[in-house]
Amino acid sequence: MQQVTSAGQASRRRLLDAATAEFAAYGIAGARVDRISANARVNKAQLYAYFGNKDKLFDAVFAEHLELIVDTVPVTGDDLPGYAVRLYDAYLVHPELVRLGAWARLERRPTGDLYDRPPELDATRIRSITDAQAKGIVDRSIPPREVLALVTAMSQAWSPASQIYAADKDEPKFDHDRRRAALALAVRRAFTP
Repeated sequence: MQQVTSAGQASRRRLLDAATAEFAAYGIAGARVDRISANARVNKAQLYAYFGNKDKLFDAVFAEHLELIVDTVPVTGDDLPGYAVRLYDAYLVHPELVRLGAWARLERRPTGDLYDRPPELDATRIRSITDAQAKGIVDRSIPPREVLALVTAMSQAWSPASQIYAADKDEPKFDHDRRRAALALAVRRAFTP
């Protein structure tokens, strides 16, 4: 029985990985279940058994990538410049997160919150900024949730969602270092009292 469970987990993982690439490239409407199942080497019946439909598969992919970014780059209100730089680095390694977010915004939620966050996630992130404001590290005149939104937007300046220039992880280190320094300086100047 363990072998079946392990094989099932492997199939599910391949589906999530193939779906990530498909949704990041084509969006929700443009993604094709046939391509996802073929690339995952899993039949469509298994895909539907695991996820129900294409929309629920997108939800699973998007949730997984949001968890990844929150777990690997937690908000640190006492070091917003460092937080922004770590997000920049995360987007270089996982550009699909930004692409998935852009597709979700375009195809699902054109206004309001991009995703339904668990209350404890927001509470932890906002509390980190609120605590930094109470210590005088972060400007108190900007509400914590707005600080988070602005820092996140600034960190995406060179992401796949950029309107000016999208960076690639294979560019010279000097280019990334220059952008990191500019981002850290901009965030520091924007939010330090």
